[in-house]
Amino acid sequence: MTRRTAMALGIAVGVGGTAQAAQVWSNPAEVRAGTYDVEPLHTQIVWAVSHLGLTTFYGTFSGASGRLTLDPKHPAASTLSVSIPVASVLSTSAKLDEELKGPQWFDAAKYPAISFVSSKVTQTGHGTARVDGTLTMHGVSKPETLAVKFNGAAVNPIDHSYSVGFEASGSVRRSDFGVKTYVPLVGDDVTLMISGAFEAAK
Repeated sequence: MTRRTAMALGIAVGVGGTAQAAQVWSNPAEVRAGTYDVEPLHTQIVWAVSHLGLTTFYGTFSGASGRLTLDPKHPAASTLSVSIPVASVLSTSAKLDEELKGPQWFDAAKYPAISFVSSKVTQTGHGTARVDGTLTMHGVSKPETLAVKFNGAAVNPIDHSYSVGFEASGSVRRSDFGVKTYVPLVGDDVTLMISGAFEAAK
Protein backbone atom coordinates (compact mmCIF):
# COMPACT_ATOMS: atom_id res chain seq x y z
CA MET A 1 0.00 0.00 0.00
CA THR A 2 1.40 3.40 -0.94
CA ARG A 3 1.59 6.26 1.55
CA ARG A 4 -0.90 8.25 -0.53
CA THR A 5 -3.40 5.38 -0.51
CA ALA A 6 -2.96 4.89 3.22
CA MET A 7 -3.58 8.59 3.85
CA ALA A 8 -6.73 8.54 1.73
CA LEU A 9 -8.05 5.51 3.61
CA GLY A 10 -7.17 7.12 6.92
CA ILE A 11 -9.14 10.22 6.04
CA ALA A 12 -12.09 8.19 4.83
CA VAL A 13 -12.41 6.18 8.04
CA GLY A 14 -10.90 8.63 10.49
CA VAL A 15 -13.63 11.27 10.54
CA GLY A 16 -15.68 9.92 13.40
CA GLY A 17 -15.19 6.46 11.94
CA THR A 18 -18.29 6.91 9.78
CA ALA A 19 -17.10 8.39 6.48
CA GLN A 20 -17.49 6.17 3.43
CA ALA A 21 -16.13 6.51 -0.07
CA ALA A 22 -18.46 8.61 -2.20
CA GLN A 23 -20.29 7.12 -5.16
CA VAL A 24 -19.45 9.39 -8.08
CA TRP A 25 -21.75 9.77 -11.07
CA SER A 26 -19.64 10.60 -14.12
CA ASN A 27 -22.50 10.54 -16.64
CA PRO A 28 -23.82 14.11 -17.05
CA ALA A 29 -27.31 12.77 -17.80
CA GLU A 30 -27.49 11.35 -14.25
CA VAL A 31 -26.81 14.68 -12.53
CA ARG A 32 -29.60 16.38 -10.64
CA ALA A 33 -30.92 19.50 -12.32
CA GLY A 34 -31.23 22.53 -10.07
CA THR A 35 -29.45 25.43 -8.44
CA TYR A 36 -25.98 25.07 -6.96
CA ASP A 37 -23.80 27.41 -4.92
CA VAL A 38 -20.03 27.68 -5.32
CA GLU A 39 -18.28 25.67 -2.61
CA PRO A 40 -15.32 28.00 -1.95
CA LEU A 41 -13.02 25.67 0.01
CA HIS A 42 -12.59 23.33 -2.95
CA THR A 43 -12.81 25.88 -5.76
CA GLN A 44 -9.48 27.19 -7.01
CA ILE A 45 -8.46 29.53 -9.81
CA VAL A 46 -4.87 29.03 -10.96
CA TRP A 47 -3.30 31.67 -13.21
CA ALA A 48 -0.07 31.45 -15.17
CA VAL A 49 2.01 34.06 -17.01
CA SER A 50 5.33 34.05 -18.81
CA HIS A 51 8.20 35.58 -16.84
CA LEU A 52 10.88 37.11 -19.08
CA GLY A 53 10.11 34.41 -21.63
CA LEU A 54 12.18 32.05 -19.47
CA THR A 55 9.76 30.49 -16.99
CA THR A 56 6.04 30.23 -16.30
CA PHE A 57 4.96 31.93 -13.10
CA TYR A 58 1.92 30.55 -11.27
CA GLY A 59 -0.47 31.92 -8.67
CA THR A 60 -3.99 31.44 -7.38
CA PHE A 61 -7.22 33.14 -6.43
CA SER A 62 -9.57 31.63 -3.86
CA GLY A 63 -12.71 32.39 -1.85
CA ALA A 64 -15.00 32.39 -4.88
CA SER A 65 -18.76 32.75 -4.51
CA GLY A 66 -21.58 32.43 -7.00
CA ARG A 67 -24.34 30.29 -8.39
CA LEU A 68 -24.79 27.65 -11.06
CA THR A 69 -28.16 26.76 -12.54
CA LEU A 70 -27.69 23.34 -14.07
CA ASP A 71 -29.96 21.66 -16.62
CA PRO A 72 -28.23 18.43 -17.77
CA LYS A 73 -30.95 17.59 -20.30
CA HIS A 74 -30.80 21.07 -21.84
CA PRO A 75 -27.24 22.37 -21.25
CA ALA A 76 -27.95 25.58 -23.18
CA ALA A 77 -30.40 26.54 -20.42
CA SER A 78 -27.66 26.39 -17.75
CA THR A 79 -26.24 29.60 -16.30
CA LEU A 80 -23.21 30.56 -14.23
CA SER A 81 -22.33 33.61 -12.16
CA VAL A 82 -19.09 33.75 -10.16
CA SER A 83 -17.30 36.42 -8.12
CA ILE A 84 -13.69 36.20 -6.94
CA PRO A 85 -12.13 38.48 -4.29
CA VAL A 86 -9.05 40.17 -5.71
CA ALA A 87 -7.46 40.31 -2.25
CA SER A 88 -7.23 36.50 -2.28
CA VAL A 89 -4.44 36.60 -4.88
CA LEU A 90 -1.54 34.41 -3.82
CA SER A 91 1.89 33.69 -5.31
CA THR A 92 5.18 32.40 -3.98
CA SER A 93 6.13 35.88 -2.72
CA ALA A 94 4.33 37.83 0.01
CA LYS A 95 5.88 41.05 -1.32
CA LEU A 96 4.53 40.35 -4.80
CA ASP A 97 1.10 39.50 -3.39
CA GLU A 98 0.87 42.98 -1.87
CA GLU A 99 2.03 44.55 -5.14
CA LEU A 100 -0.60 42.62 -7.12
CA LYS A 101 -3.30 43.98 -4.81
CA GLY A 102 -2.00 47.52 -5.29
CA PRO A 103 -2.88 50.26 -7.82
CA GLN A 104 -0.18 49.27 -10.34
CA TRP A 105 -1.86 45.90 -10.83
CA PHE A 106 -5.37 44.81 -9.78
CA ASP A 107 -6.05 47.72 -7.37
CA ALA A 108 -8.09 45.62 -4.95
CA ALA A 109 -9.14 48.66 -2.91
CA LYS A 110 -10.89 50.21 -5.92
CA TYR A 111 -11.90 47.02 -7.74
CA PRO A 112 -12.38 44.37 -5.01
CA ALA A 113 -13.84 41.60 -7.17
CA ILE A 114 -13.41 39.83 -10.49
CA SER A 115 -16.65 38.43 -11.89
CA PHE A 116 -17.79 36.18 -14.71
CA VAL A 117 -21.41 35.95 -15.85
CA SER A 118 -22.33 33.47 -18.55
CA SER A 119 -24.34 34.49 -21.59
CA LYS A 120 -24.34 31.24 -23.57
CA VAL A 121 -23.60 27.57 -22.92
CA THR A 122 -22.87 25.35 -25.91
CA GLN A 123 -22.39 21.60 -25.50
CA THR A 124 -19.25 20.49 -27.35
CA GLY A 125 -19.17 16.79 -26.45
CA HIS A 126 -20.05 14.25 -23.80
CA GLY A 127 -19.55 16.19 -20.58
CA THR A 128 -17.88 19.19 -22.23
CA ALA A 129 -19.14 22.65 -23.08
CA ARG A 130 -18.09 26.09 -24.25
CA VAL A 131 -19.26 28.80 -21.87
CA ASP A 132 -19.32 32.34 -23.24
CA GLY A 133 -19.82 35.24 -20.90
CA THR A 134 -18.71 38.62 -19.62
CA LEU A 135 -15.57 38.94 -17.49
CA THR A 136 -15.33 42.08 -15.39
CA MET A 137 -11.91 42.93 -13.97
CA HIS A 138 -10.20 46.18 -12.98
CA GLY A 139 -13.37 48.08 -13.90
CA VAL A 140 -13.47 46.75 -17.46
CA SER A 141 -15.98 44.24 -18.89
CA LYS A 142 -15.10 42.10 -21.90
CA PRO A 143 -16.51 38.95 -23.53
CA GLU A 144 -14.46 35.84 -22.69
CA THR A 145 -14.85 32.09 -23.17
CA LEU A 146 -14.20 29.09 -20.95
CA ALA A 147 -13.79 25.48 -22.04
CA VAL A 148 -15.54 23.38 -19.38
CA LYS A 149 -15.36 19.68 -18.55
CA PHE A 150 -17.74 17.89 -16.19
CA ASN A 151 -15.90 15.75 -13.62
CA GLY A 152 -18.72 14.13 -11.71
CA ALA A 153 -21.41 14.39 -9.07
CA ALA A 154 -21.63 12.78 -5.63
CA VAL A 155 -23.15 13.04 -2.21
CA ASN A 156 -20.37 14.39 0.00
CA PRO A 157 -19.81 11.69 2.65
CA ILE A 158 -18.76 14.28 5.23
CA ASP A 159 -21.59 16.84 5.17
CA HIS A 160 -24.03 14.85 2.97
CA SER A 161 -24.45 17.69 0.48
CA TYR A 162 -25.11 16.82 -3.16
CA SER A 163 -22.11 18.20 -5.05
CA VAL A 164 -20.89 18.56 -8.62
CA GLY A 165 -17.42 19.32 -9.94
CA PHE A 166 -16.00 20.81 -13.12
CA GLU A 167 -12.66 21.78 -14.66
CA ALA A 168 -12.44 24.89 -16.83
CA SER A 169 -9.71 26.62 -18.79
CA GLY A 170 -9.32 29.86 -20.68
CA SER A 171 -6.96 32.68 -21.58
CA VAL A 172 -7.21 36.41 -20.87
CA ARG A 173 -5.13 39.28 -22.22
CA ARG A 174 -4.62 41.41 -19.12
CA SER A 175 -3.84 44.60 -21.01
CA ASP A 176 -7.41 44.48 -22.39
CA PHE A 177 -8.51 45.15 -18.80
CA GLY A 178 -6.01 47.92 -18.16
CA VAL A 179 -3.55 45.75 -16.21
CA LYS A 180 -0.42 46.56 -18.22
CA THR A 181 2.40 46.60 -15.67
CA TYR A 182 5.68 45.15 -17.02
CA VAL A 183 4.21 44.02 -20.35
CA PRO A 184 5.97 42.36 -22.21
CA LEU A 185 8.57 41.37 -19.57
CA VAL A 186 5.71 39.74 -17.70
CA GLY A 187 3.39 38.08 -20.18
CA ASP A 188 0.23 39.80 -21.37
CA ASP A 189 -1.60 36.51 -21.96
CA VAL A 190 -2.78 34.93 -18.72
CA THR A 191 -3.71 31.25 -18.75
CA LEU A 192 -6.53 30.25 -16.38
CA MET A 193 -7.03 26.78 -14.92
CA ILE A 194 -10.13 26.47 -12.76
CA SER A 195 -11.37 23.66 -10.55
CA GLY A 196 -14.96 24.42 -9.60
CA ALA A 197 -16.91 22.73 -6.80
CA PHE A 198 -20.64 23.35 -6.34
CA GLU A 199 -23.16 22.25 -3.72
CA ALA A 200 -26.91 21.97 -4.19
CA ALA A 201 -28.47 25.17 -2.85
CA LYS A 202 -30.30 24.72 0.43
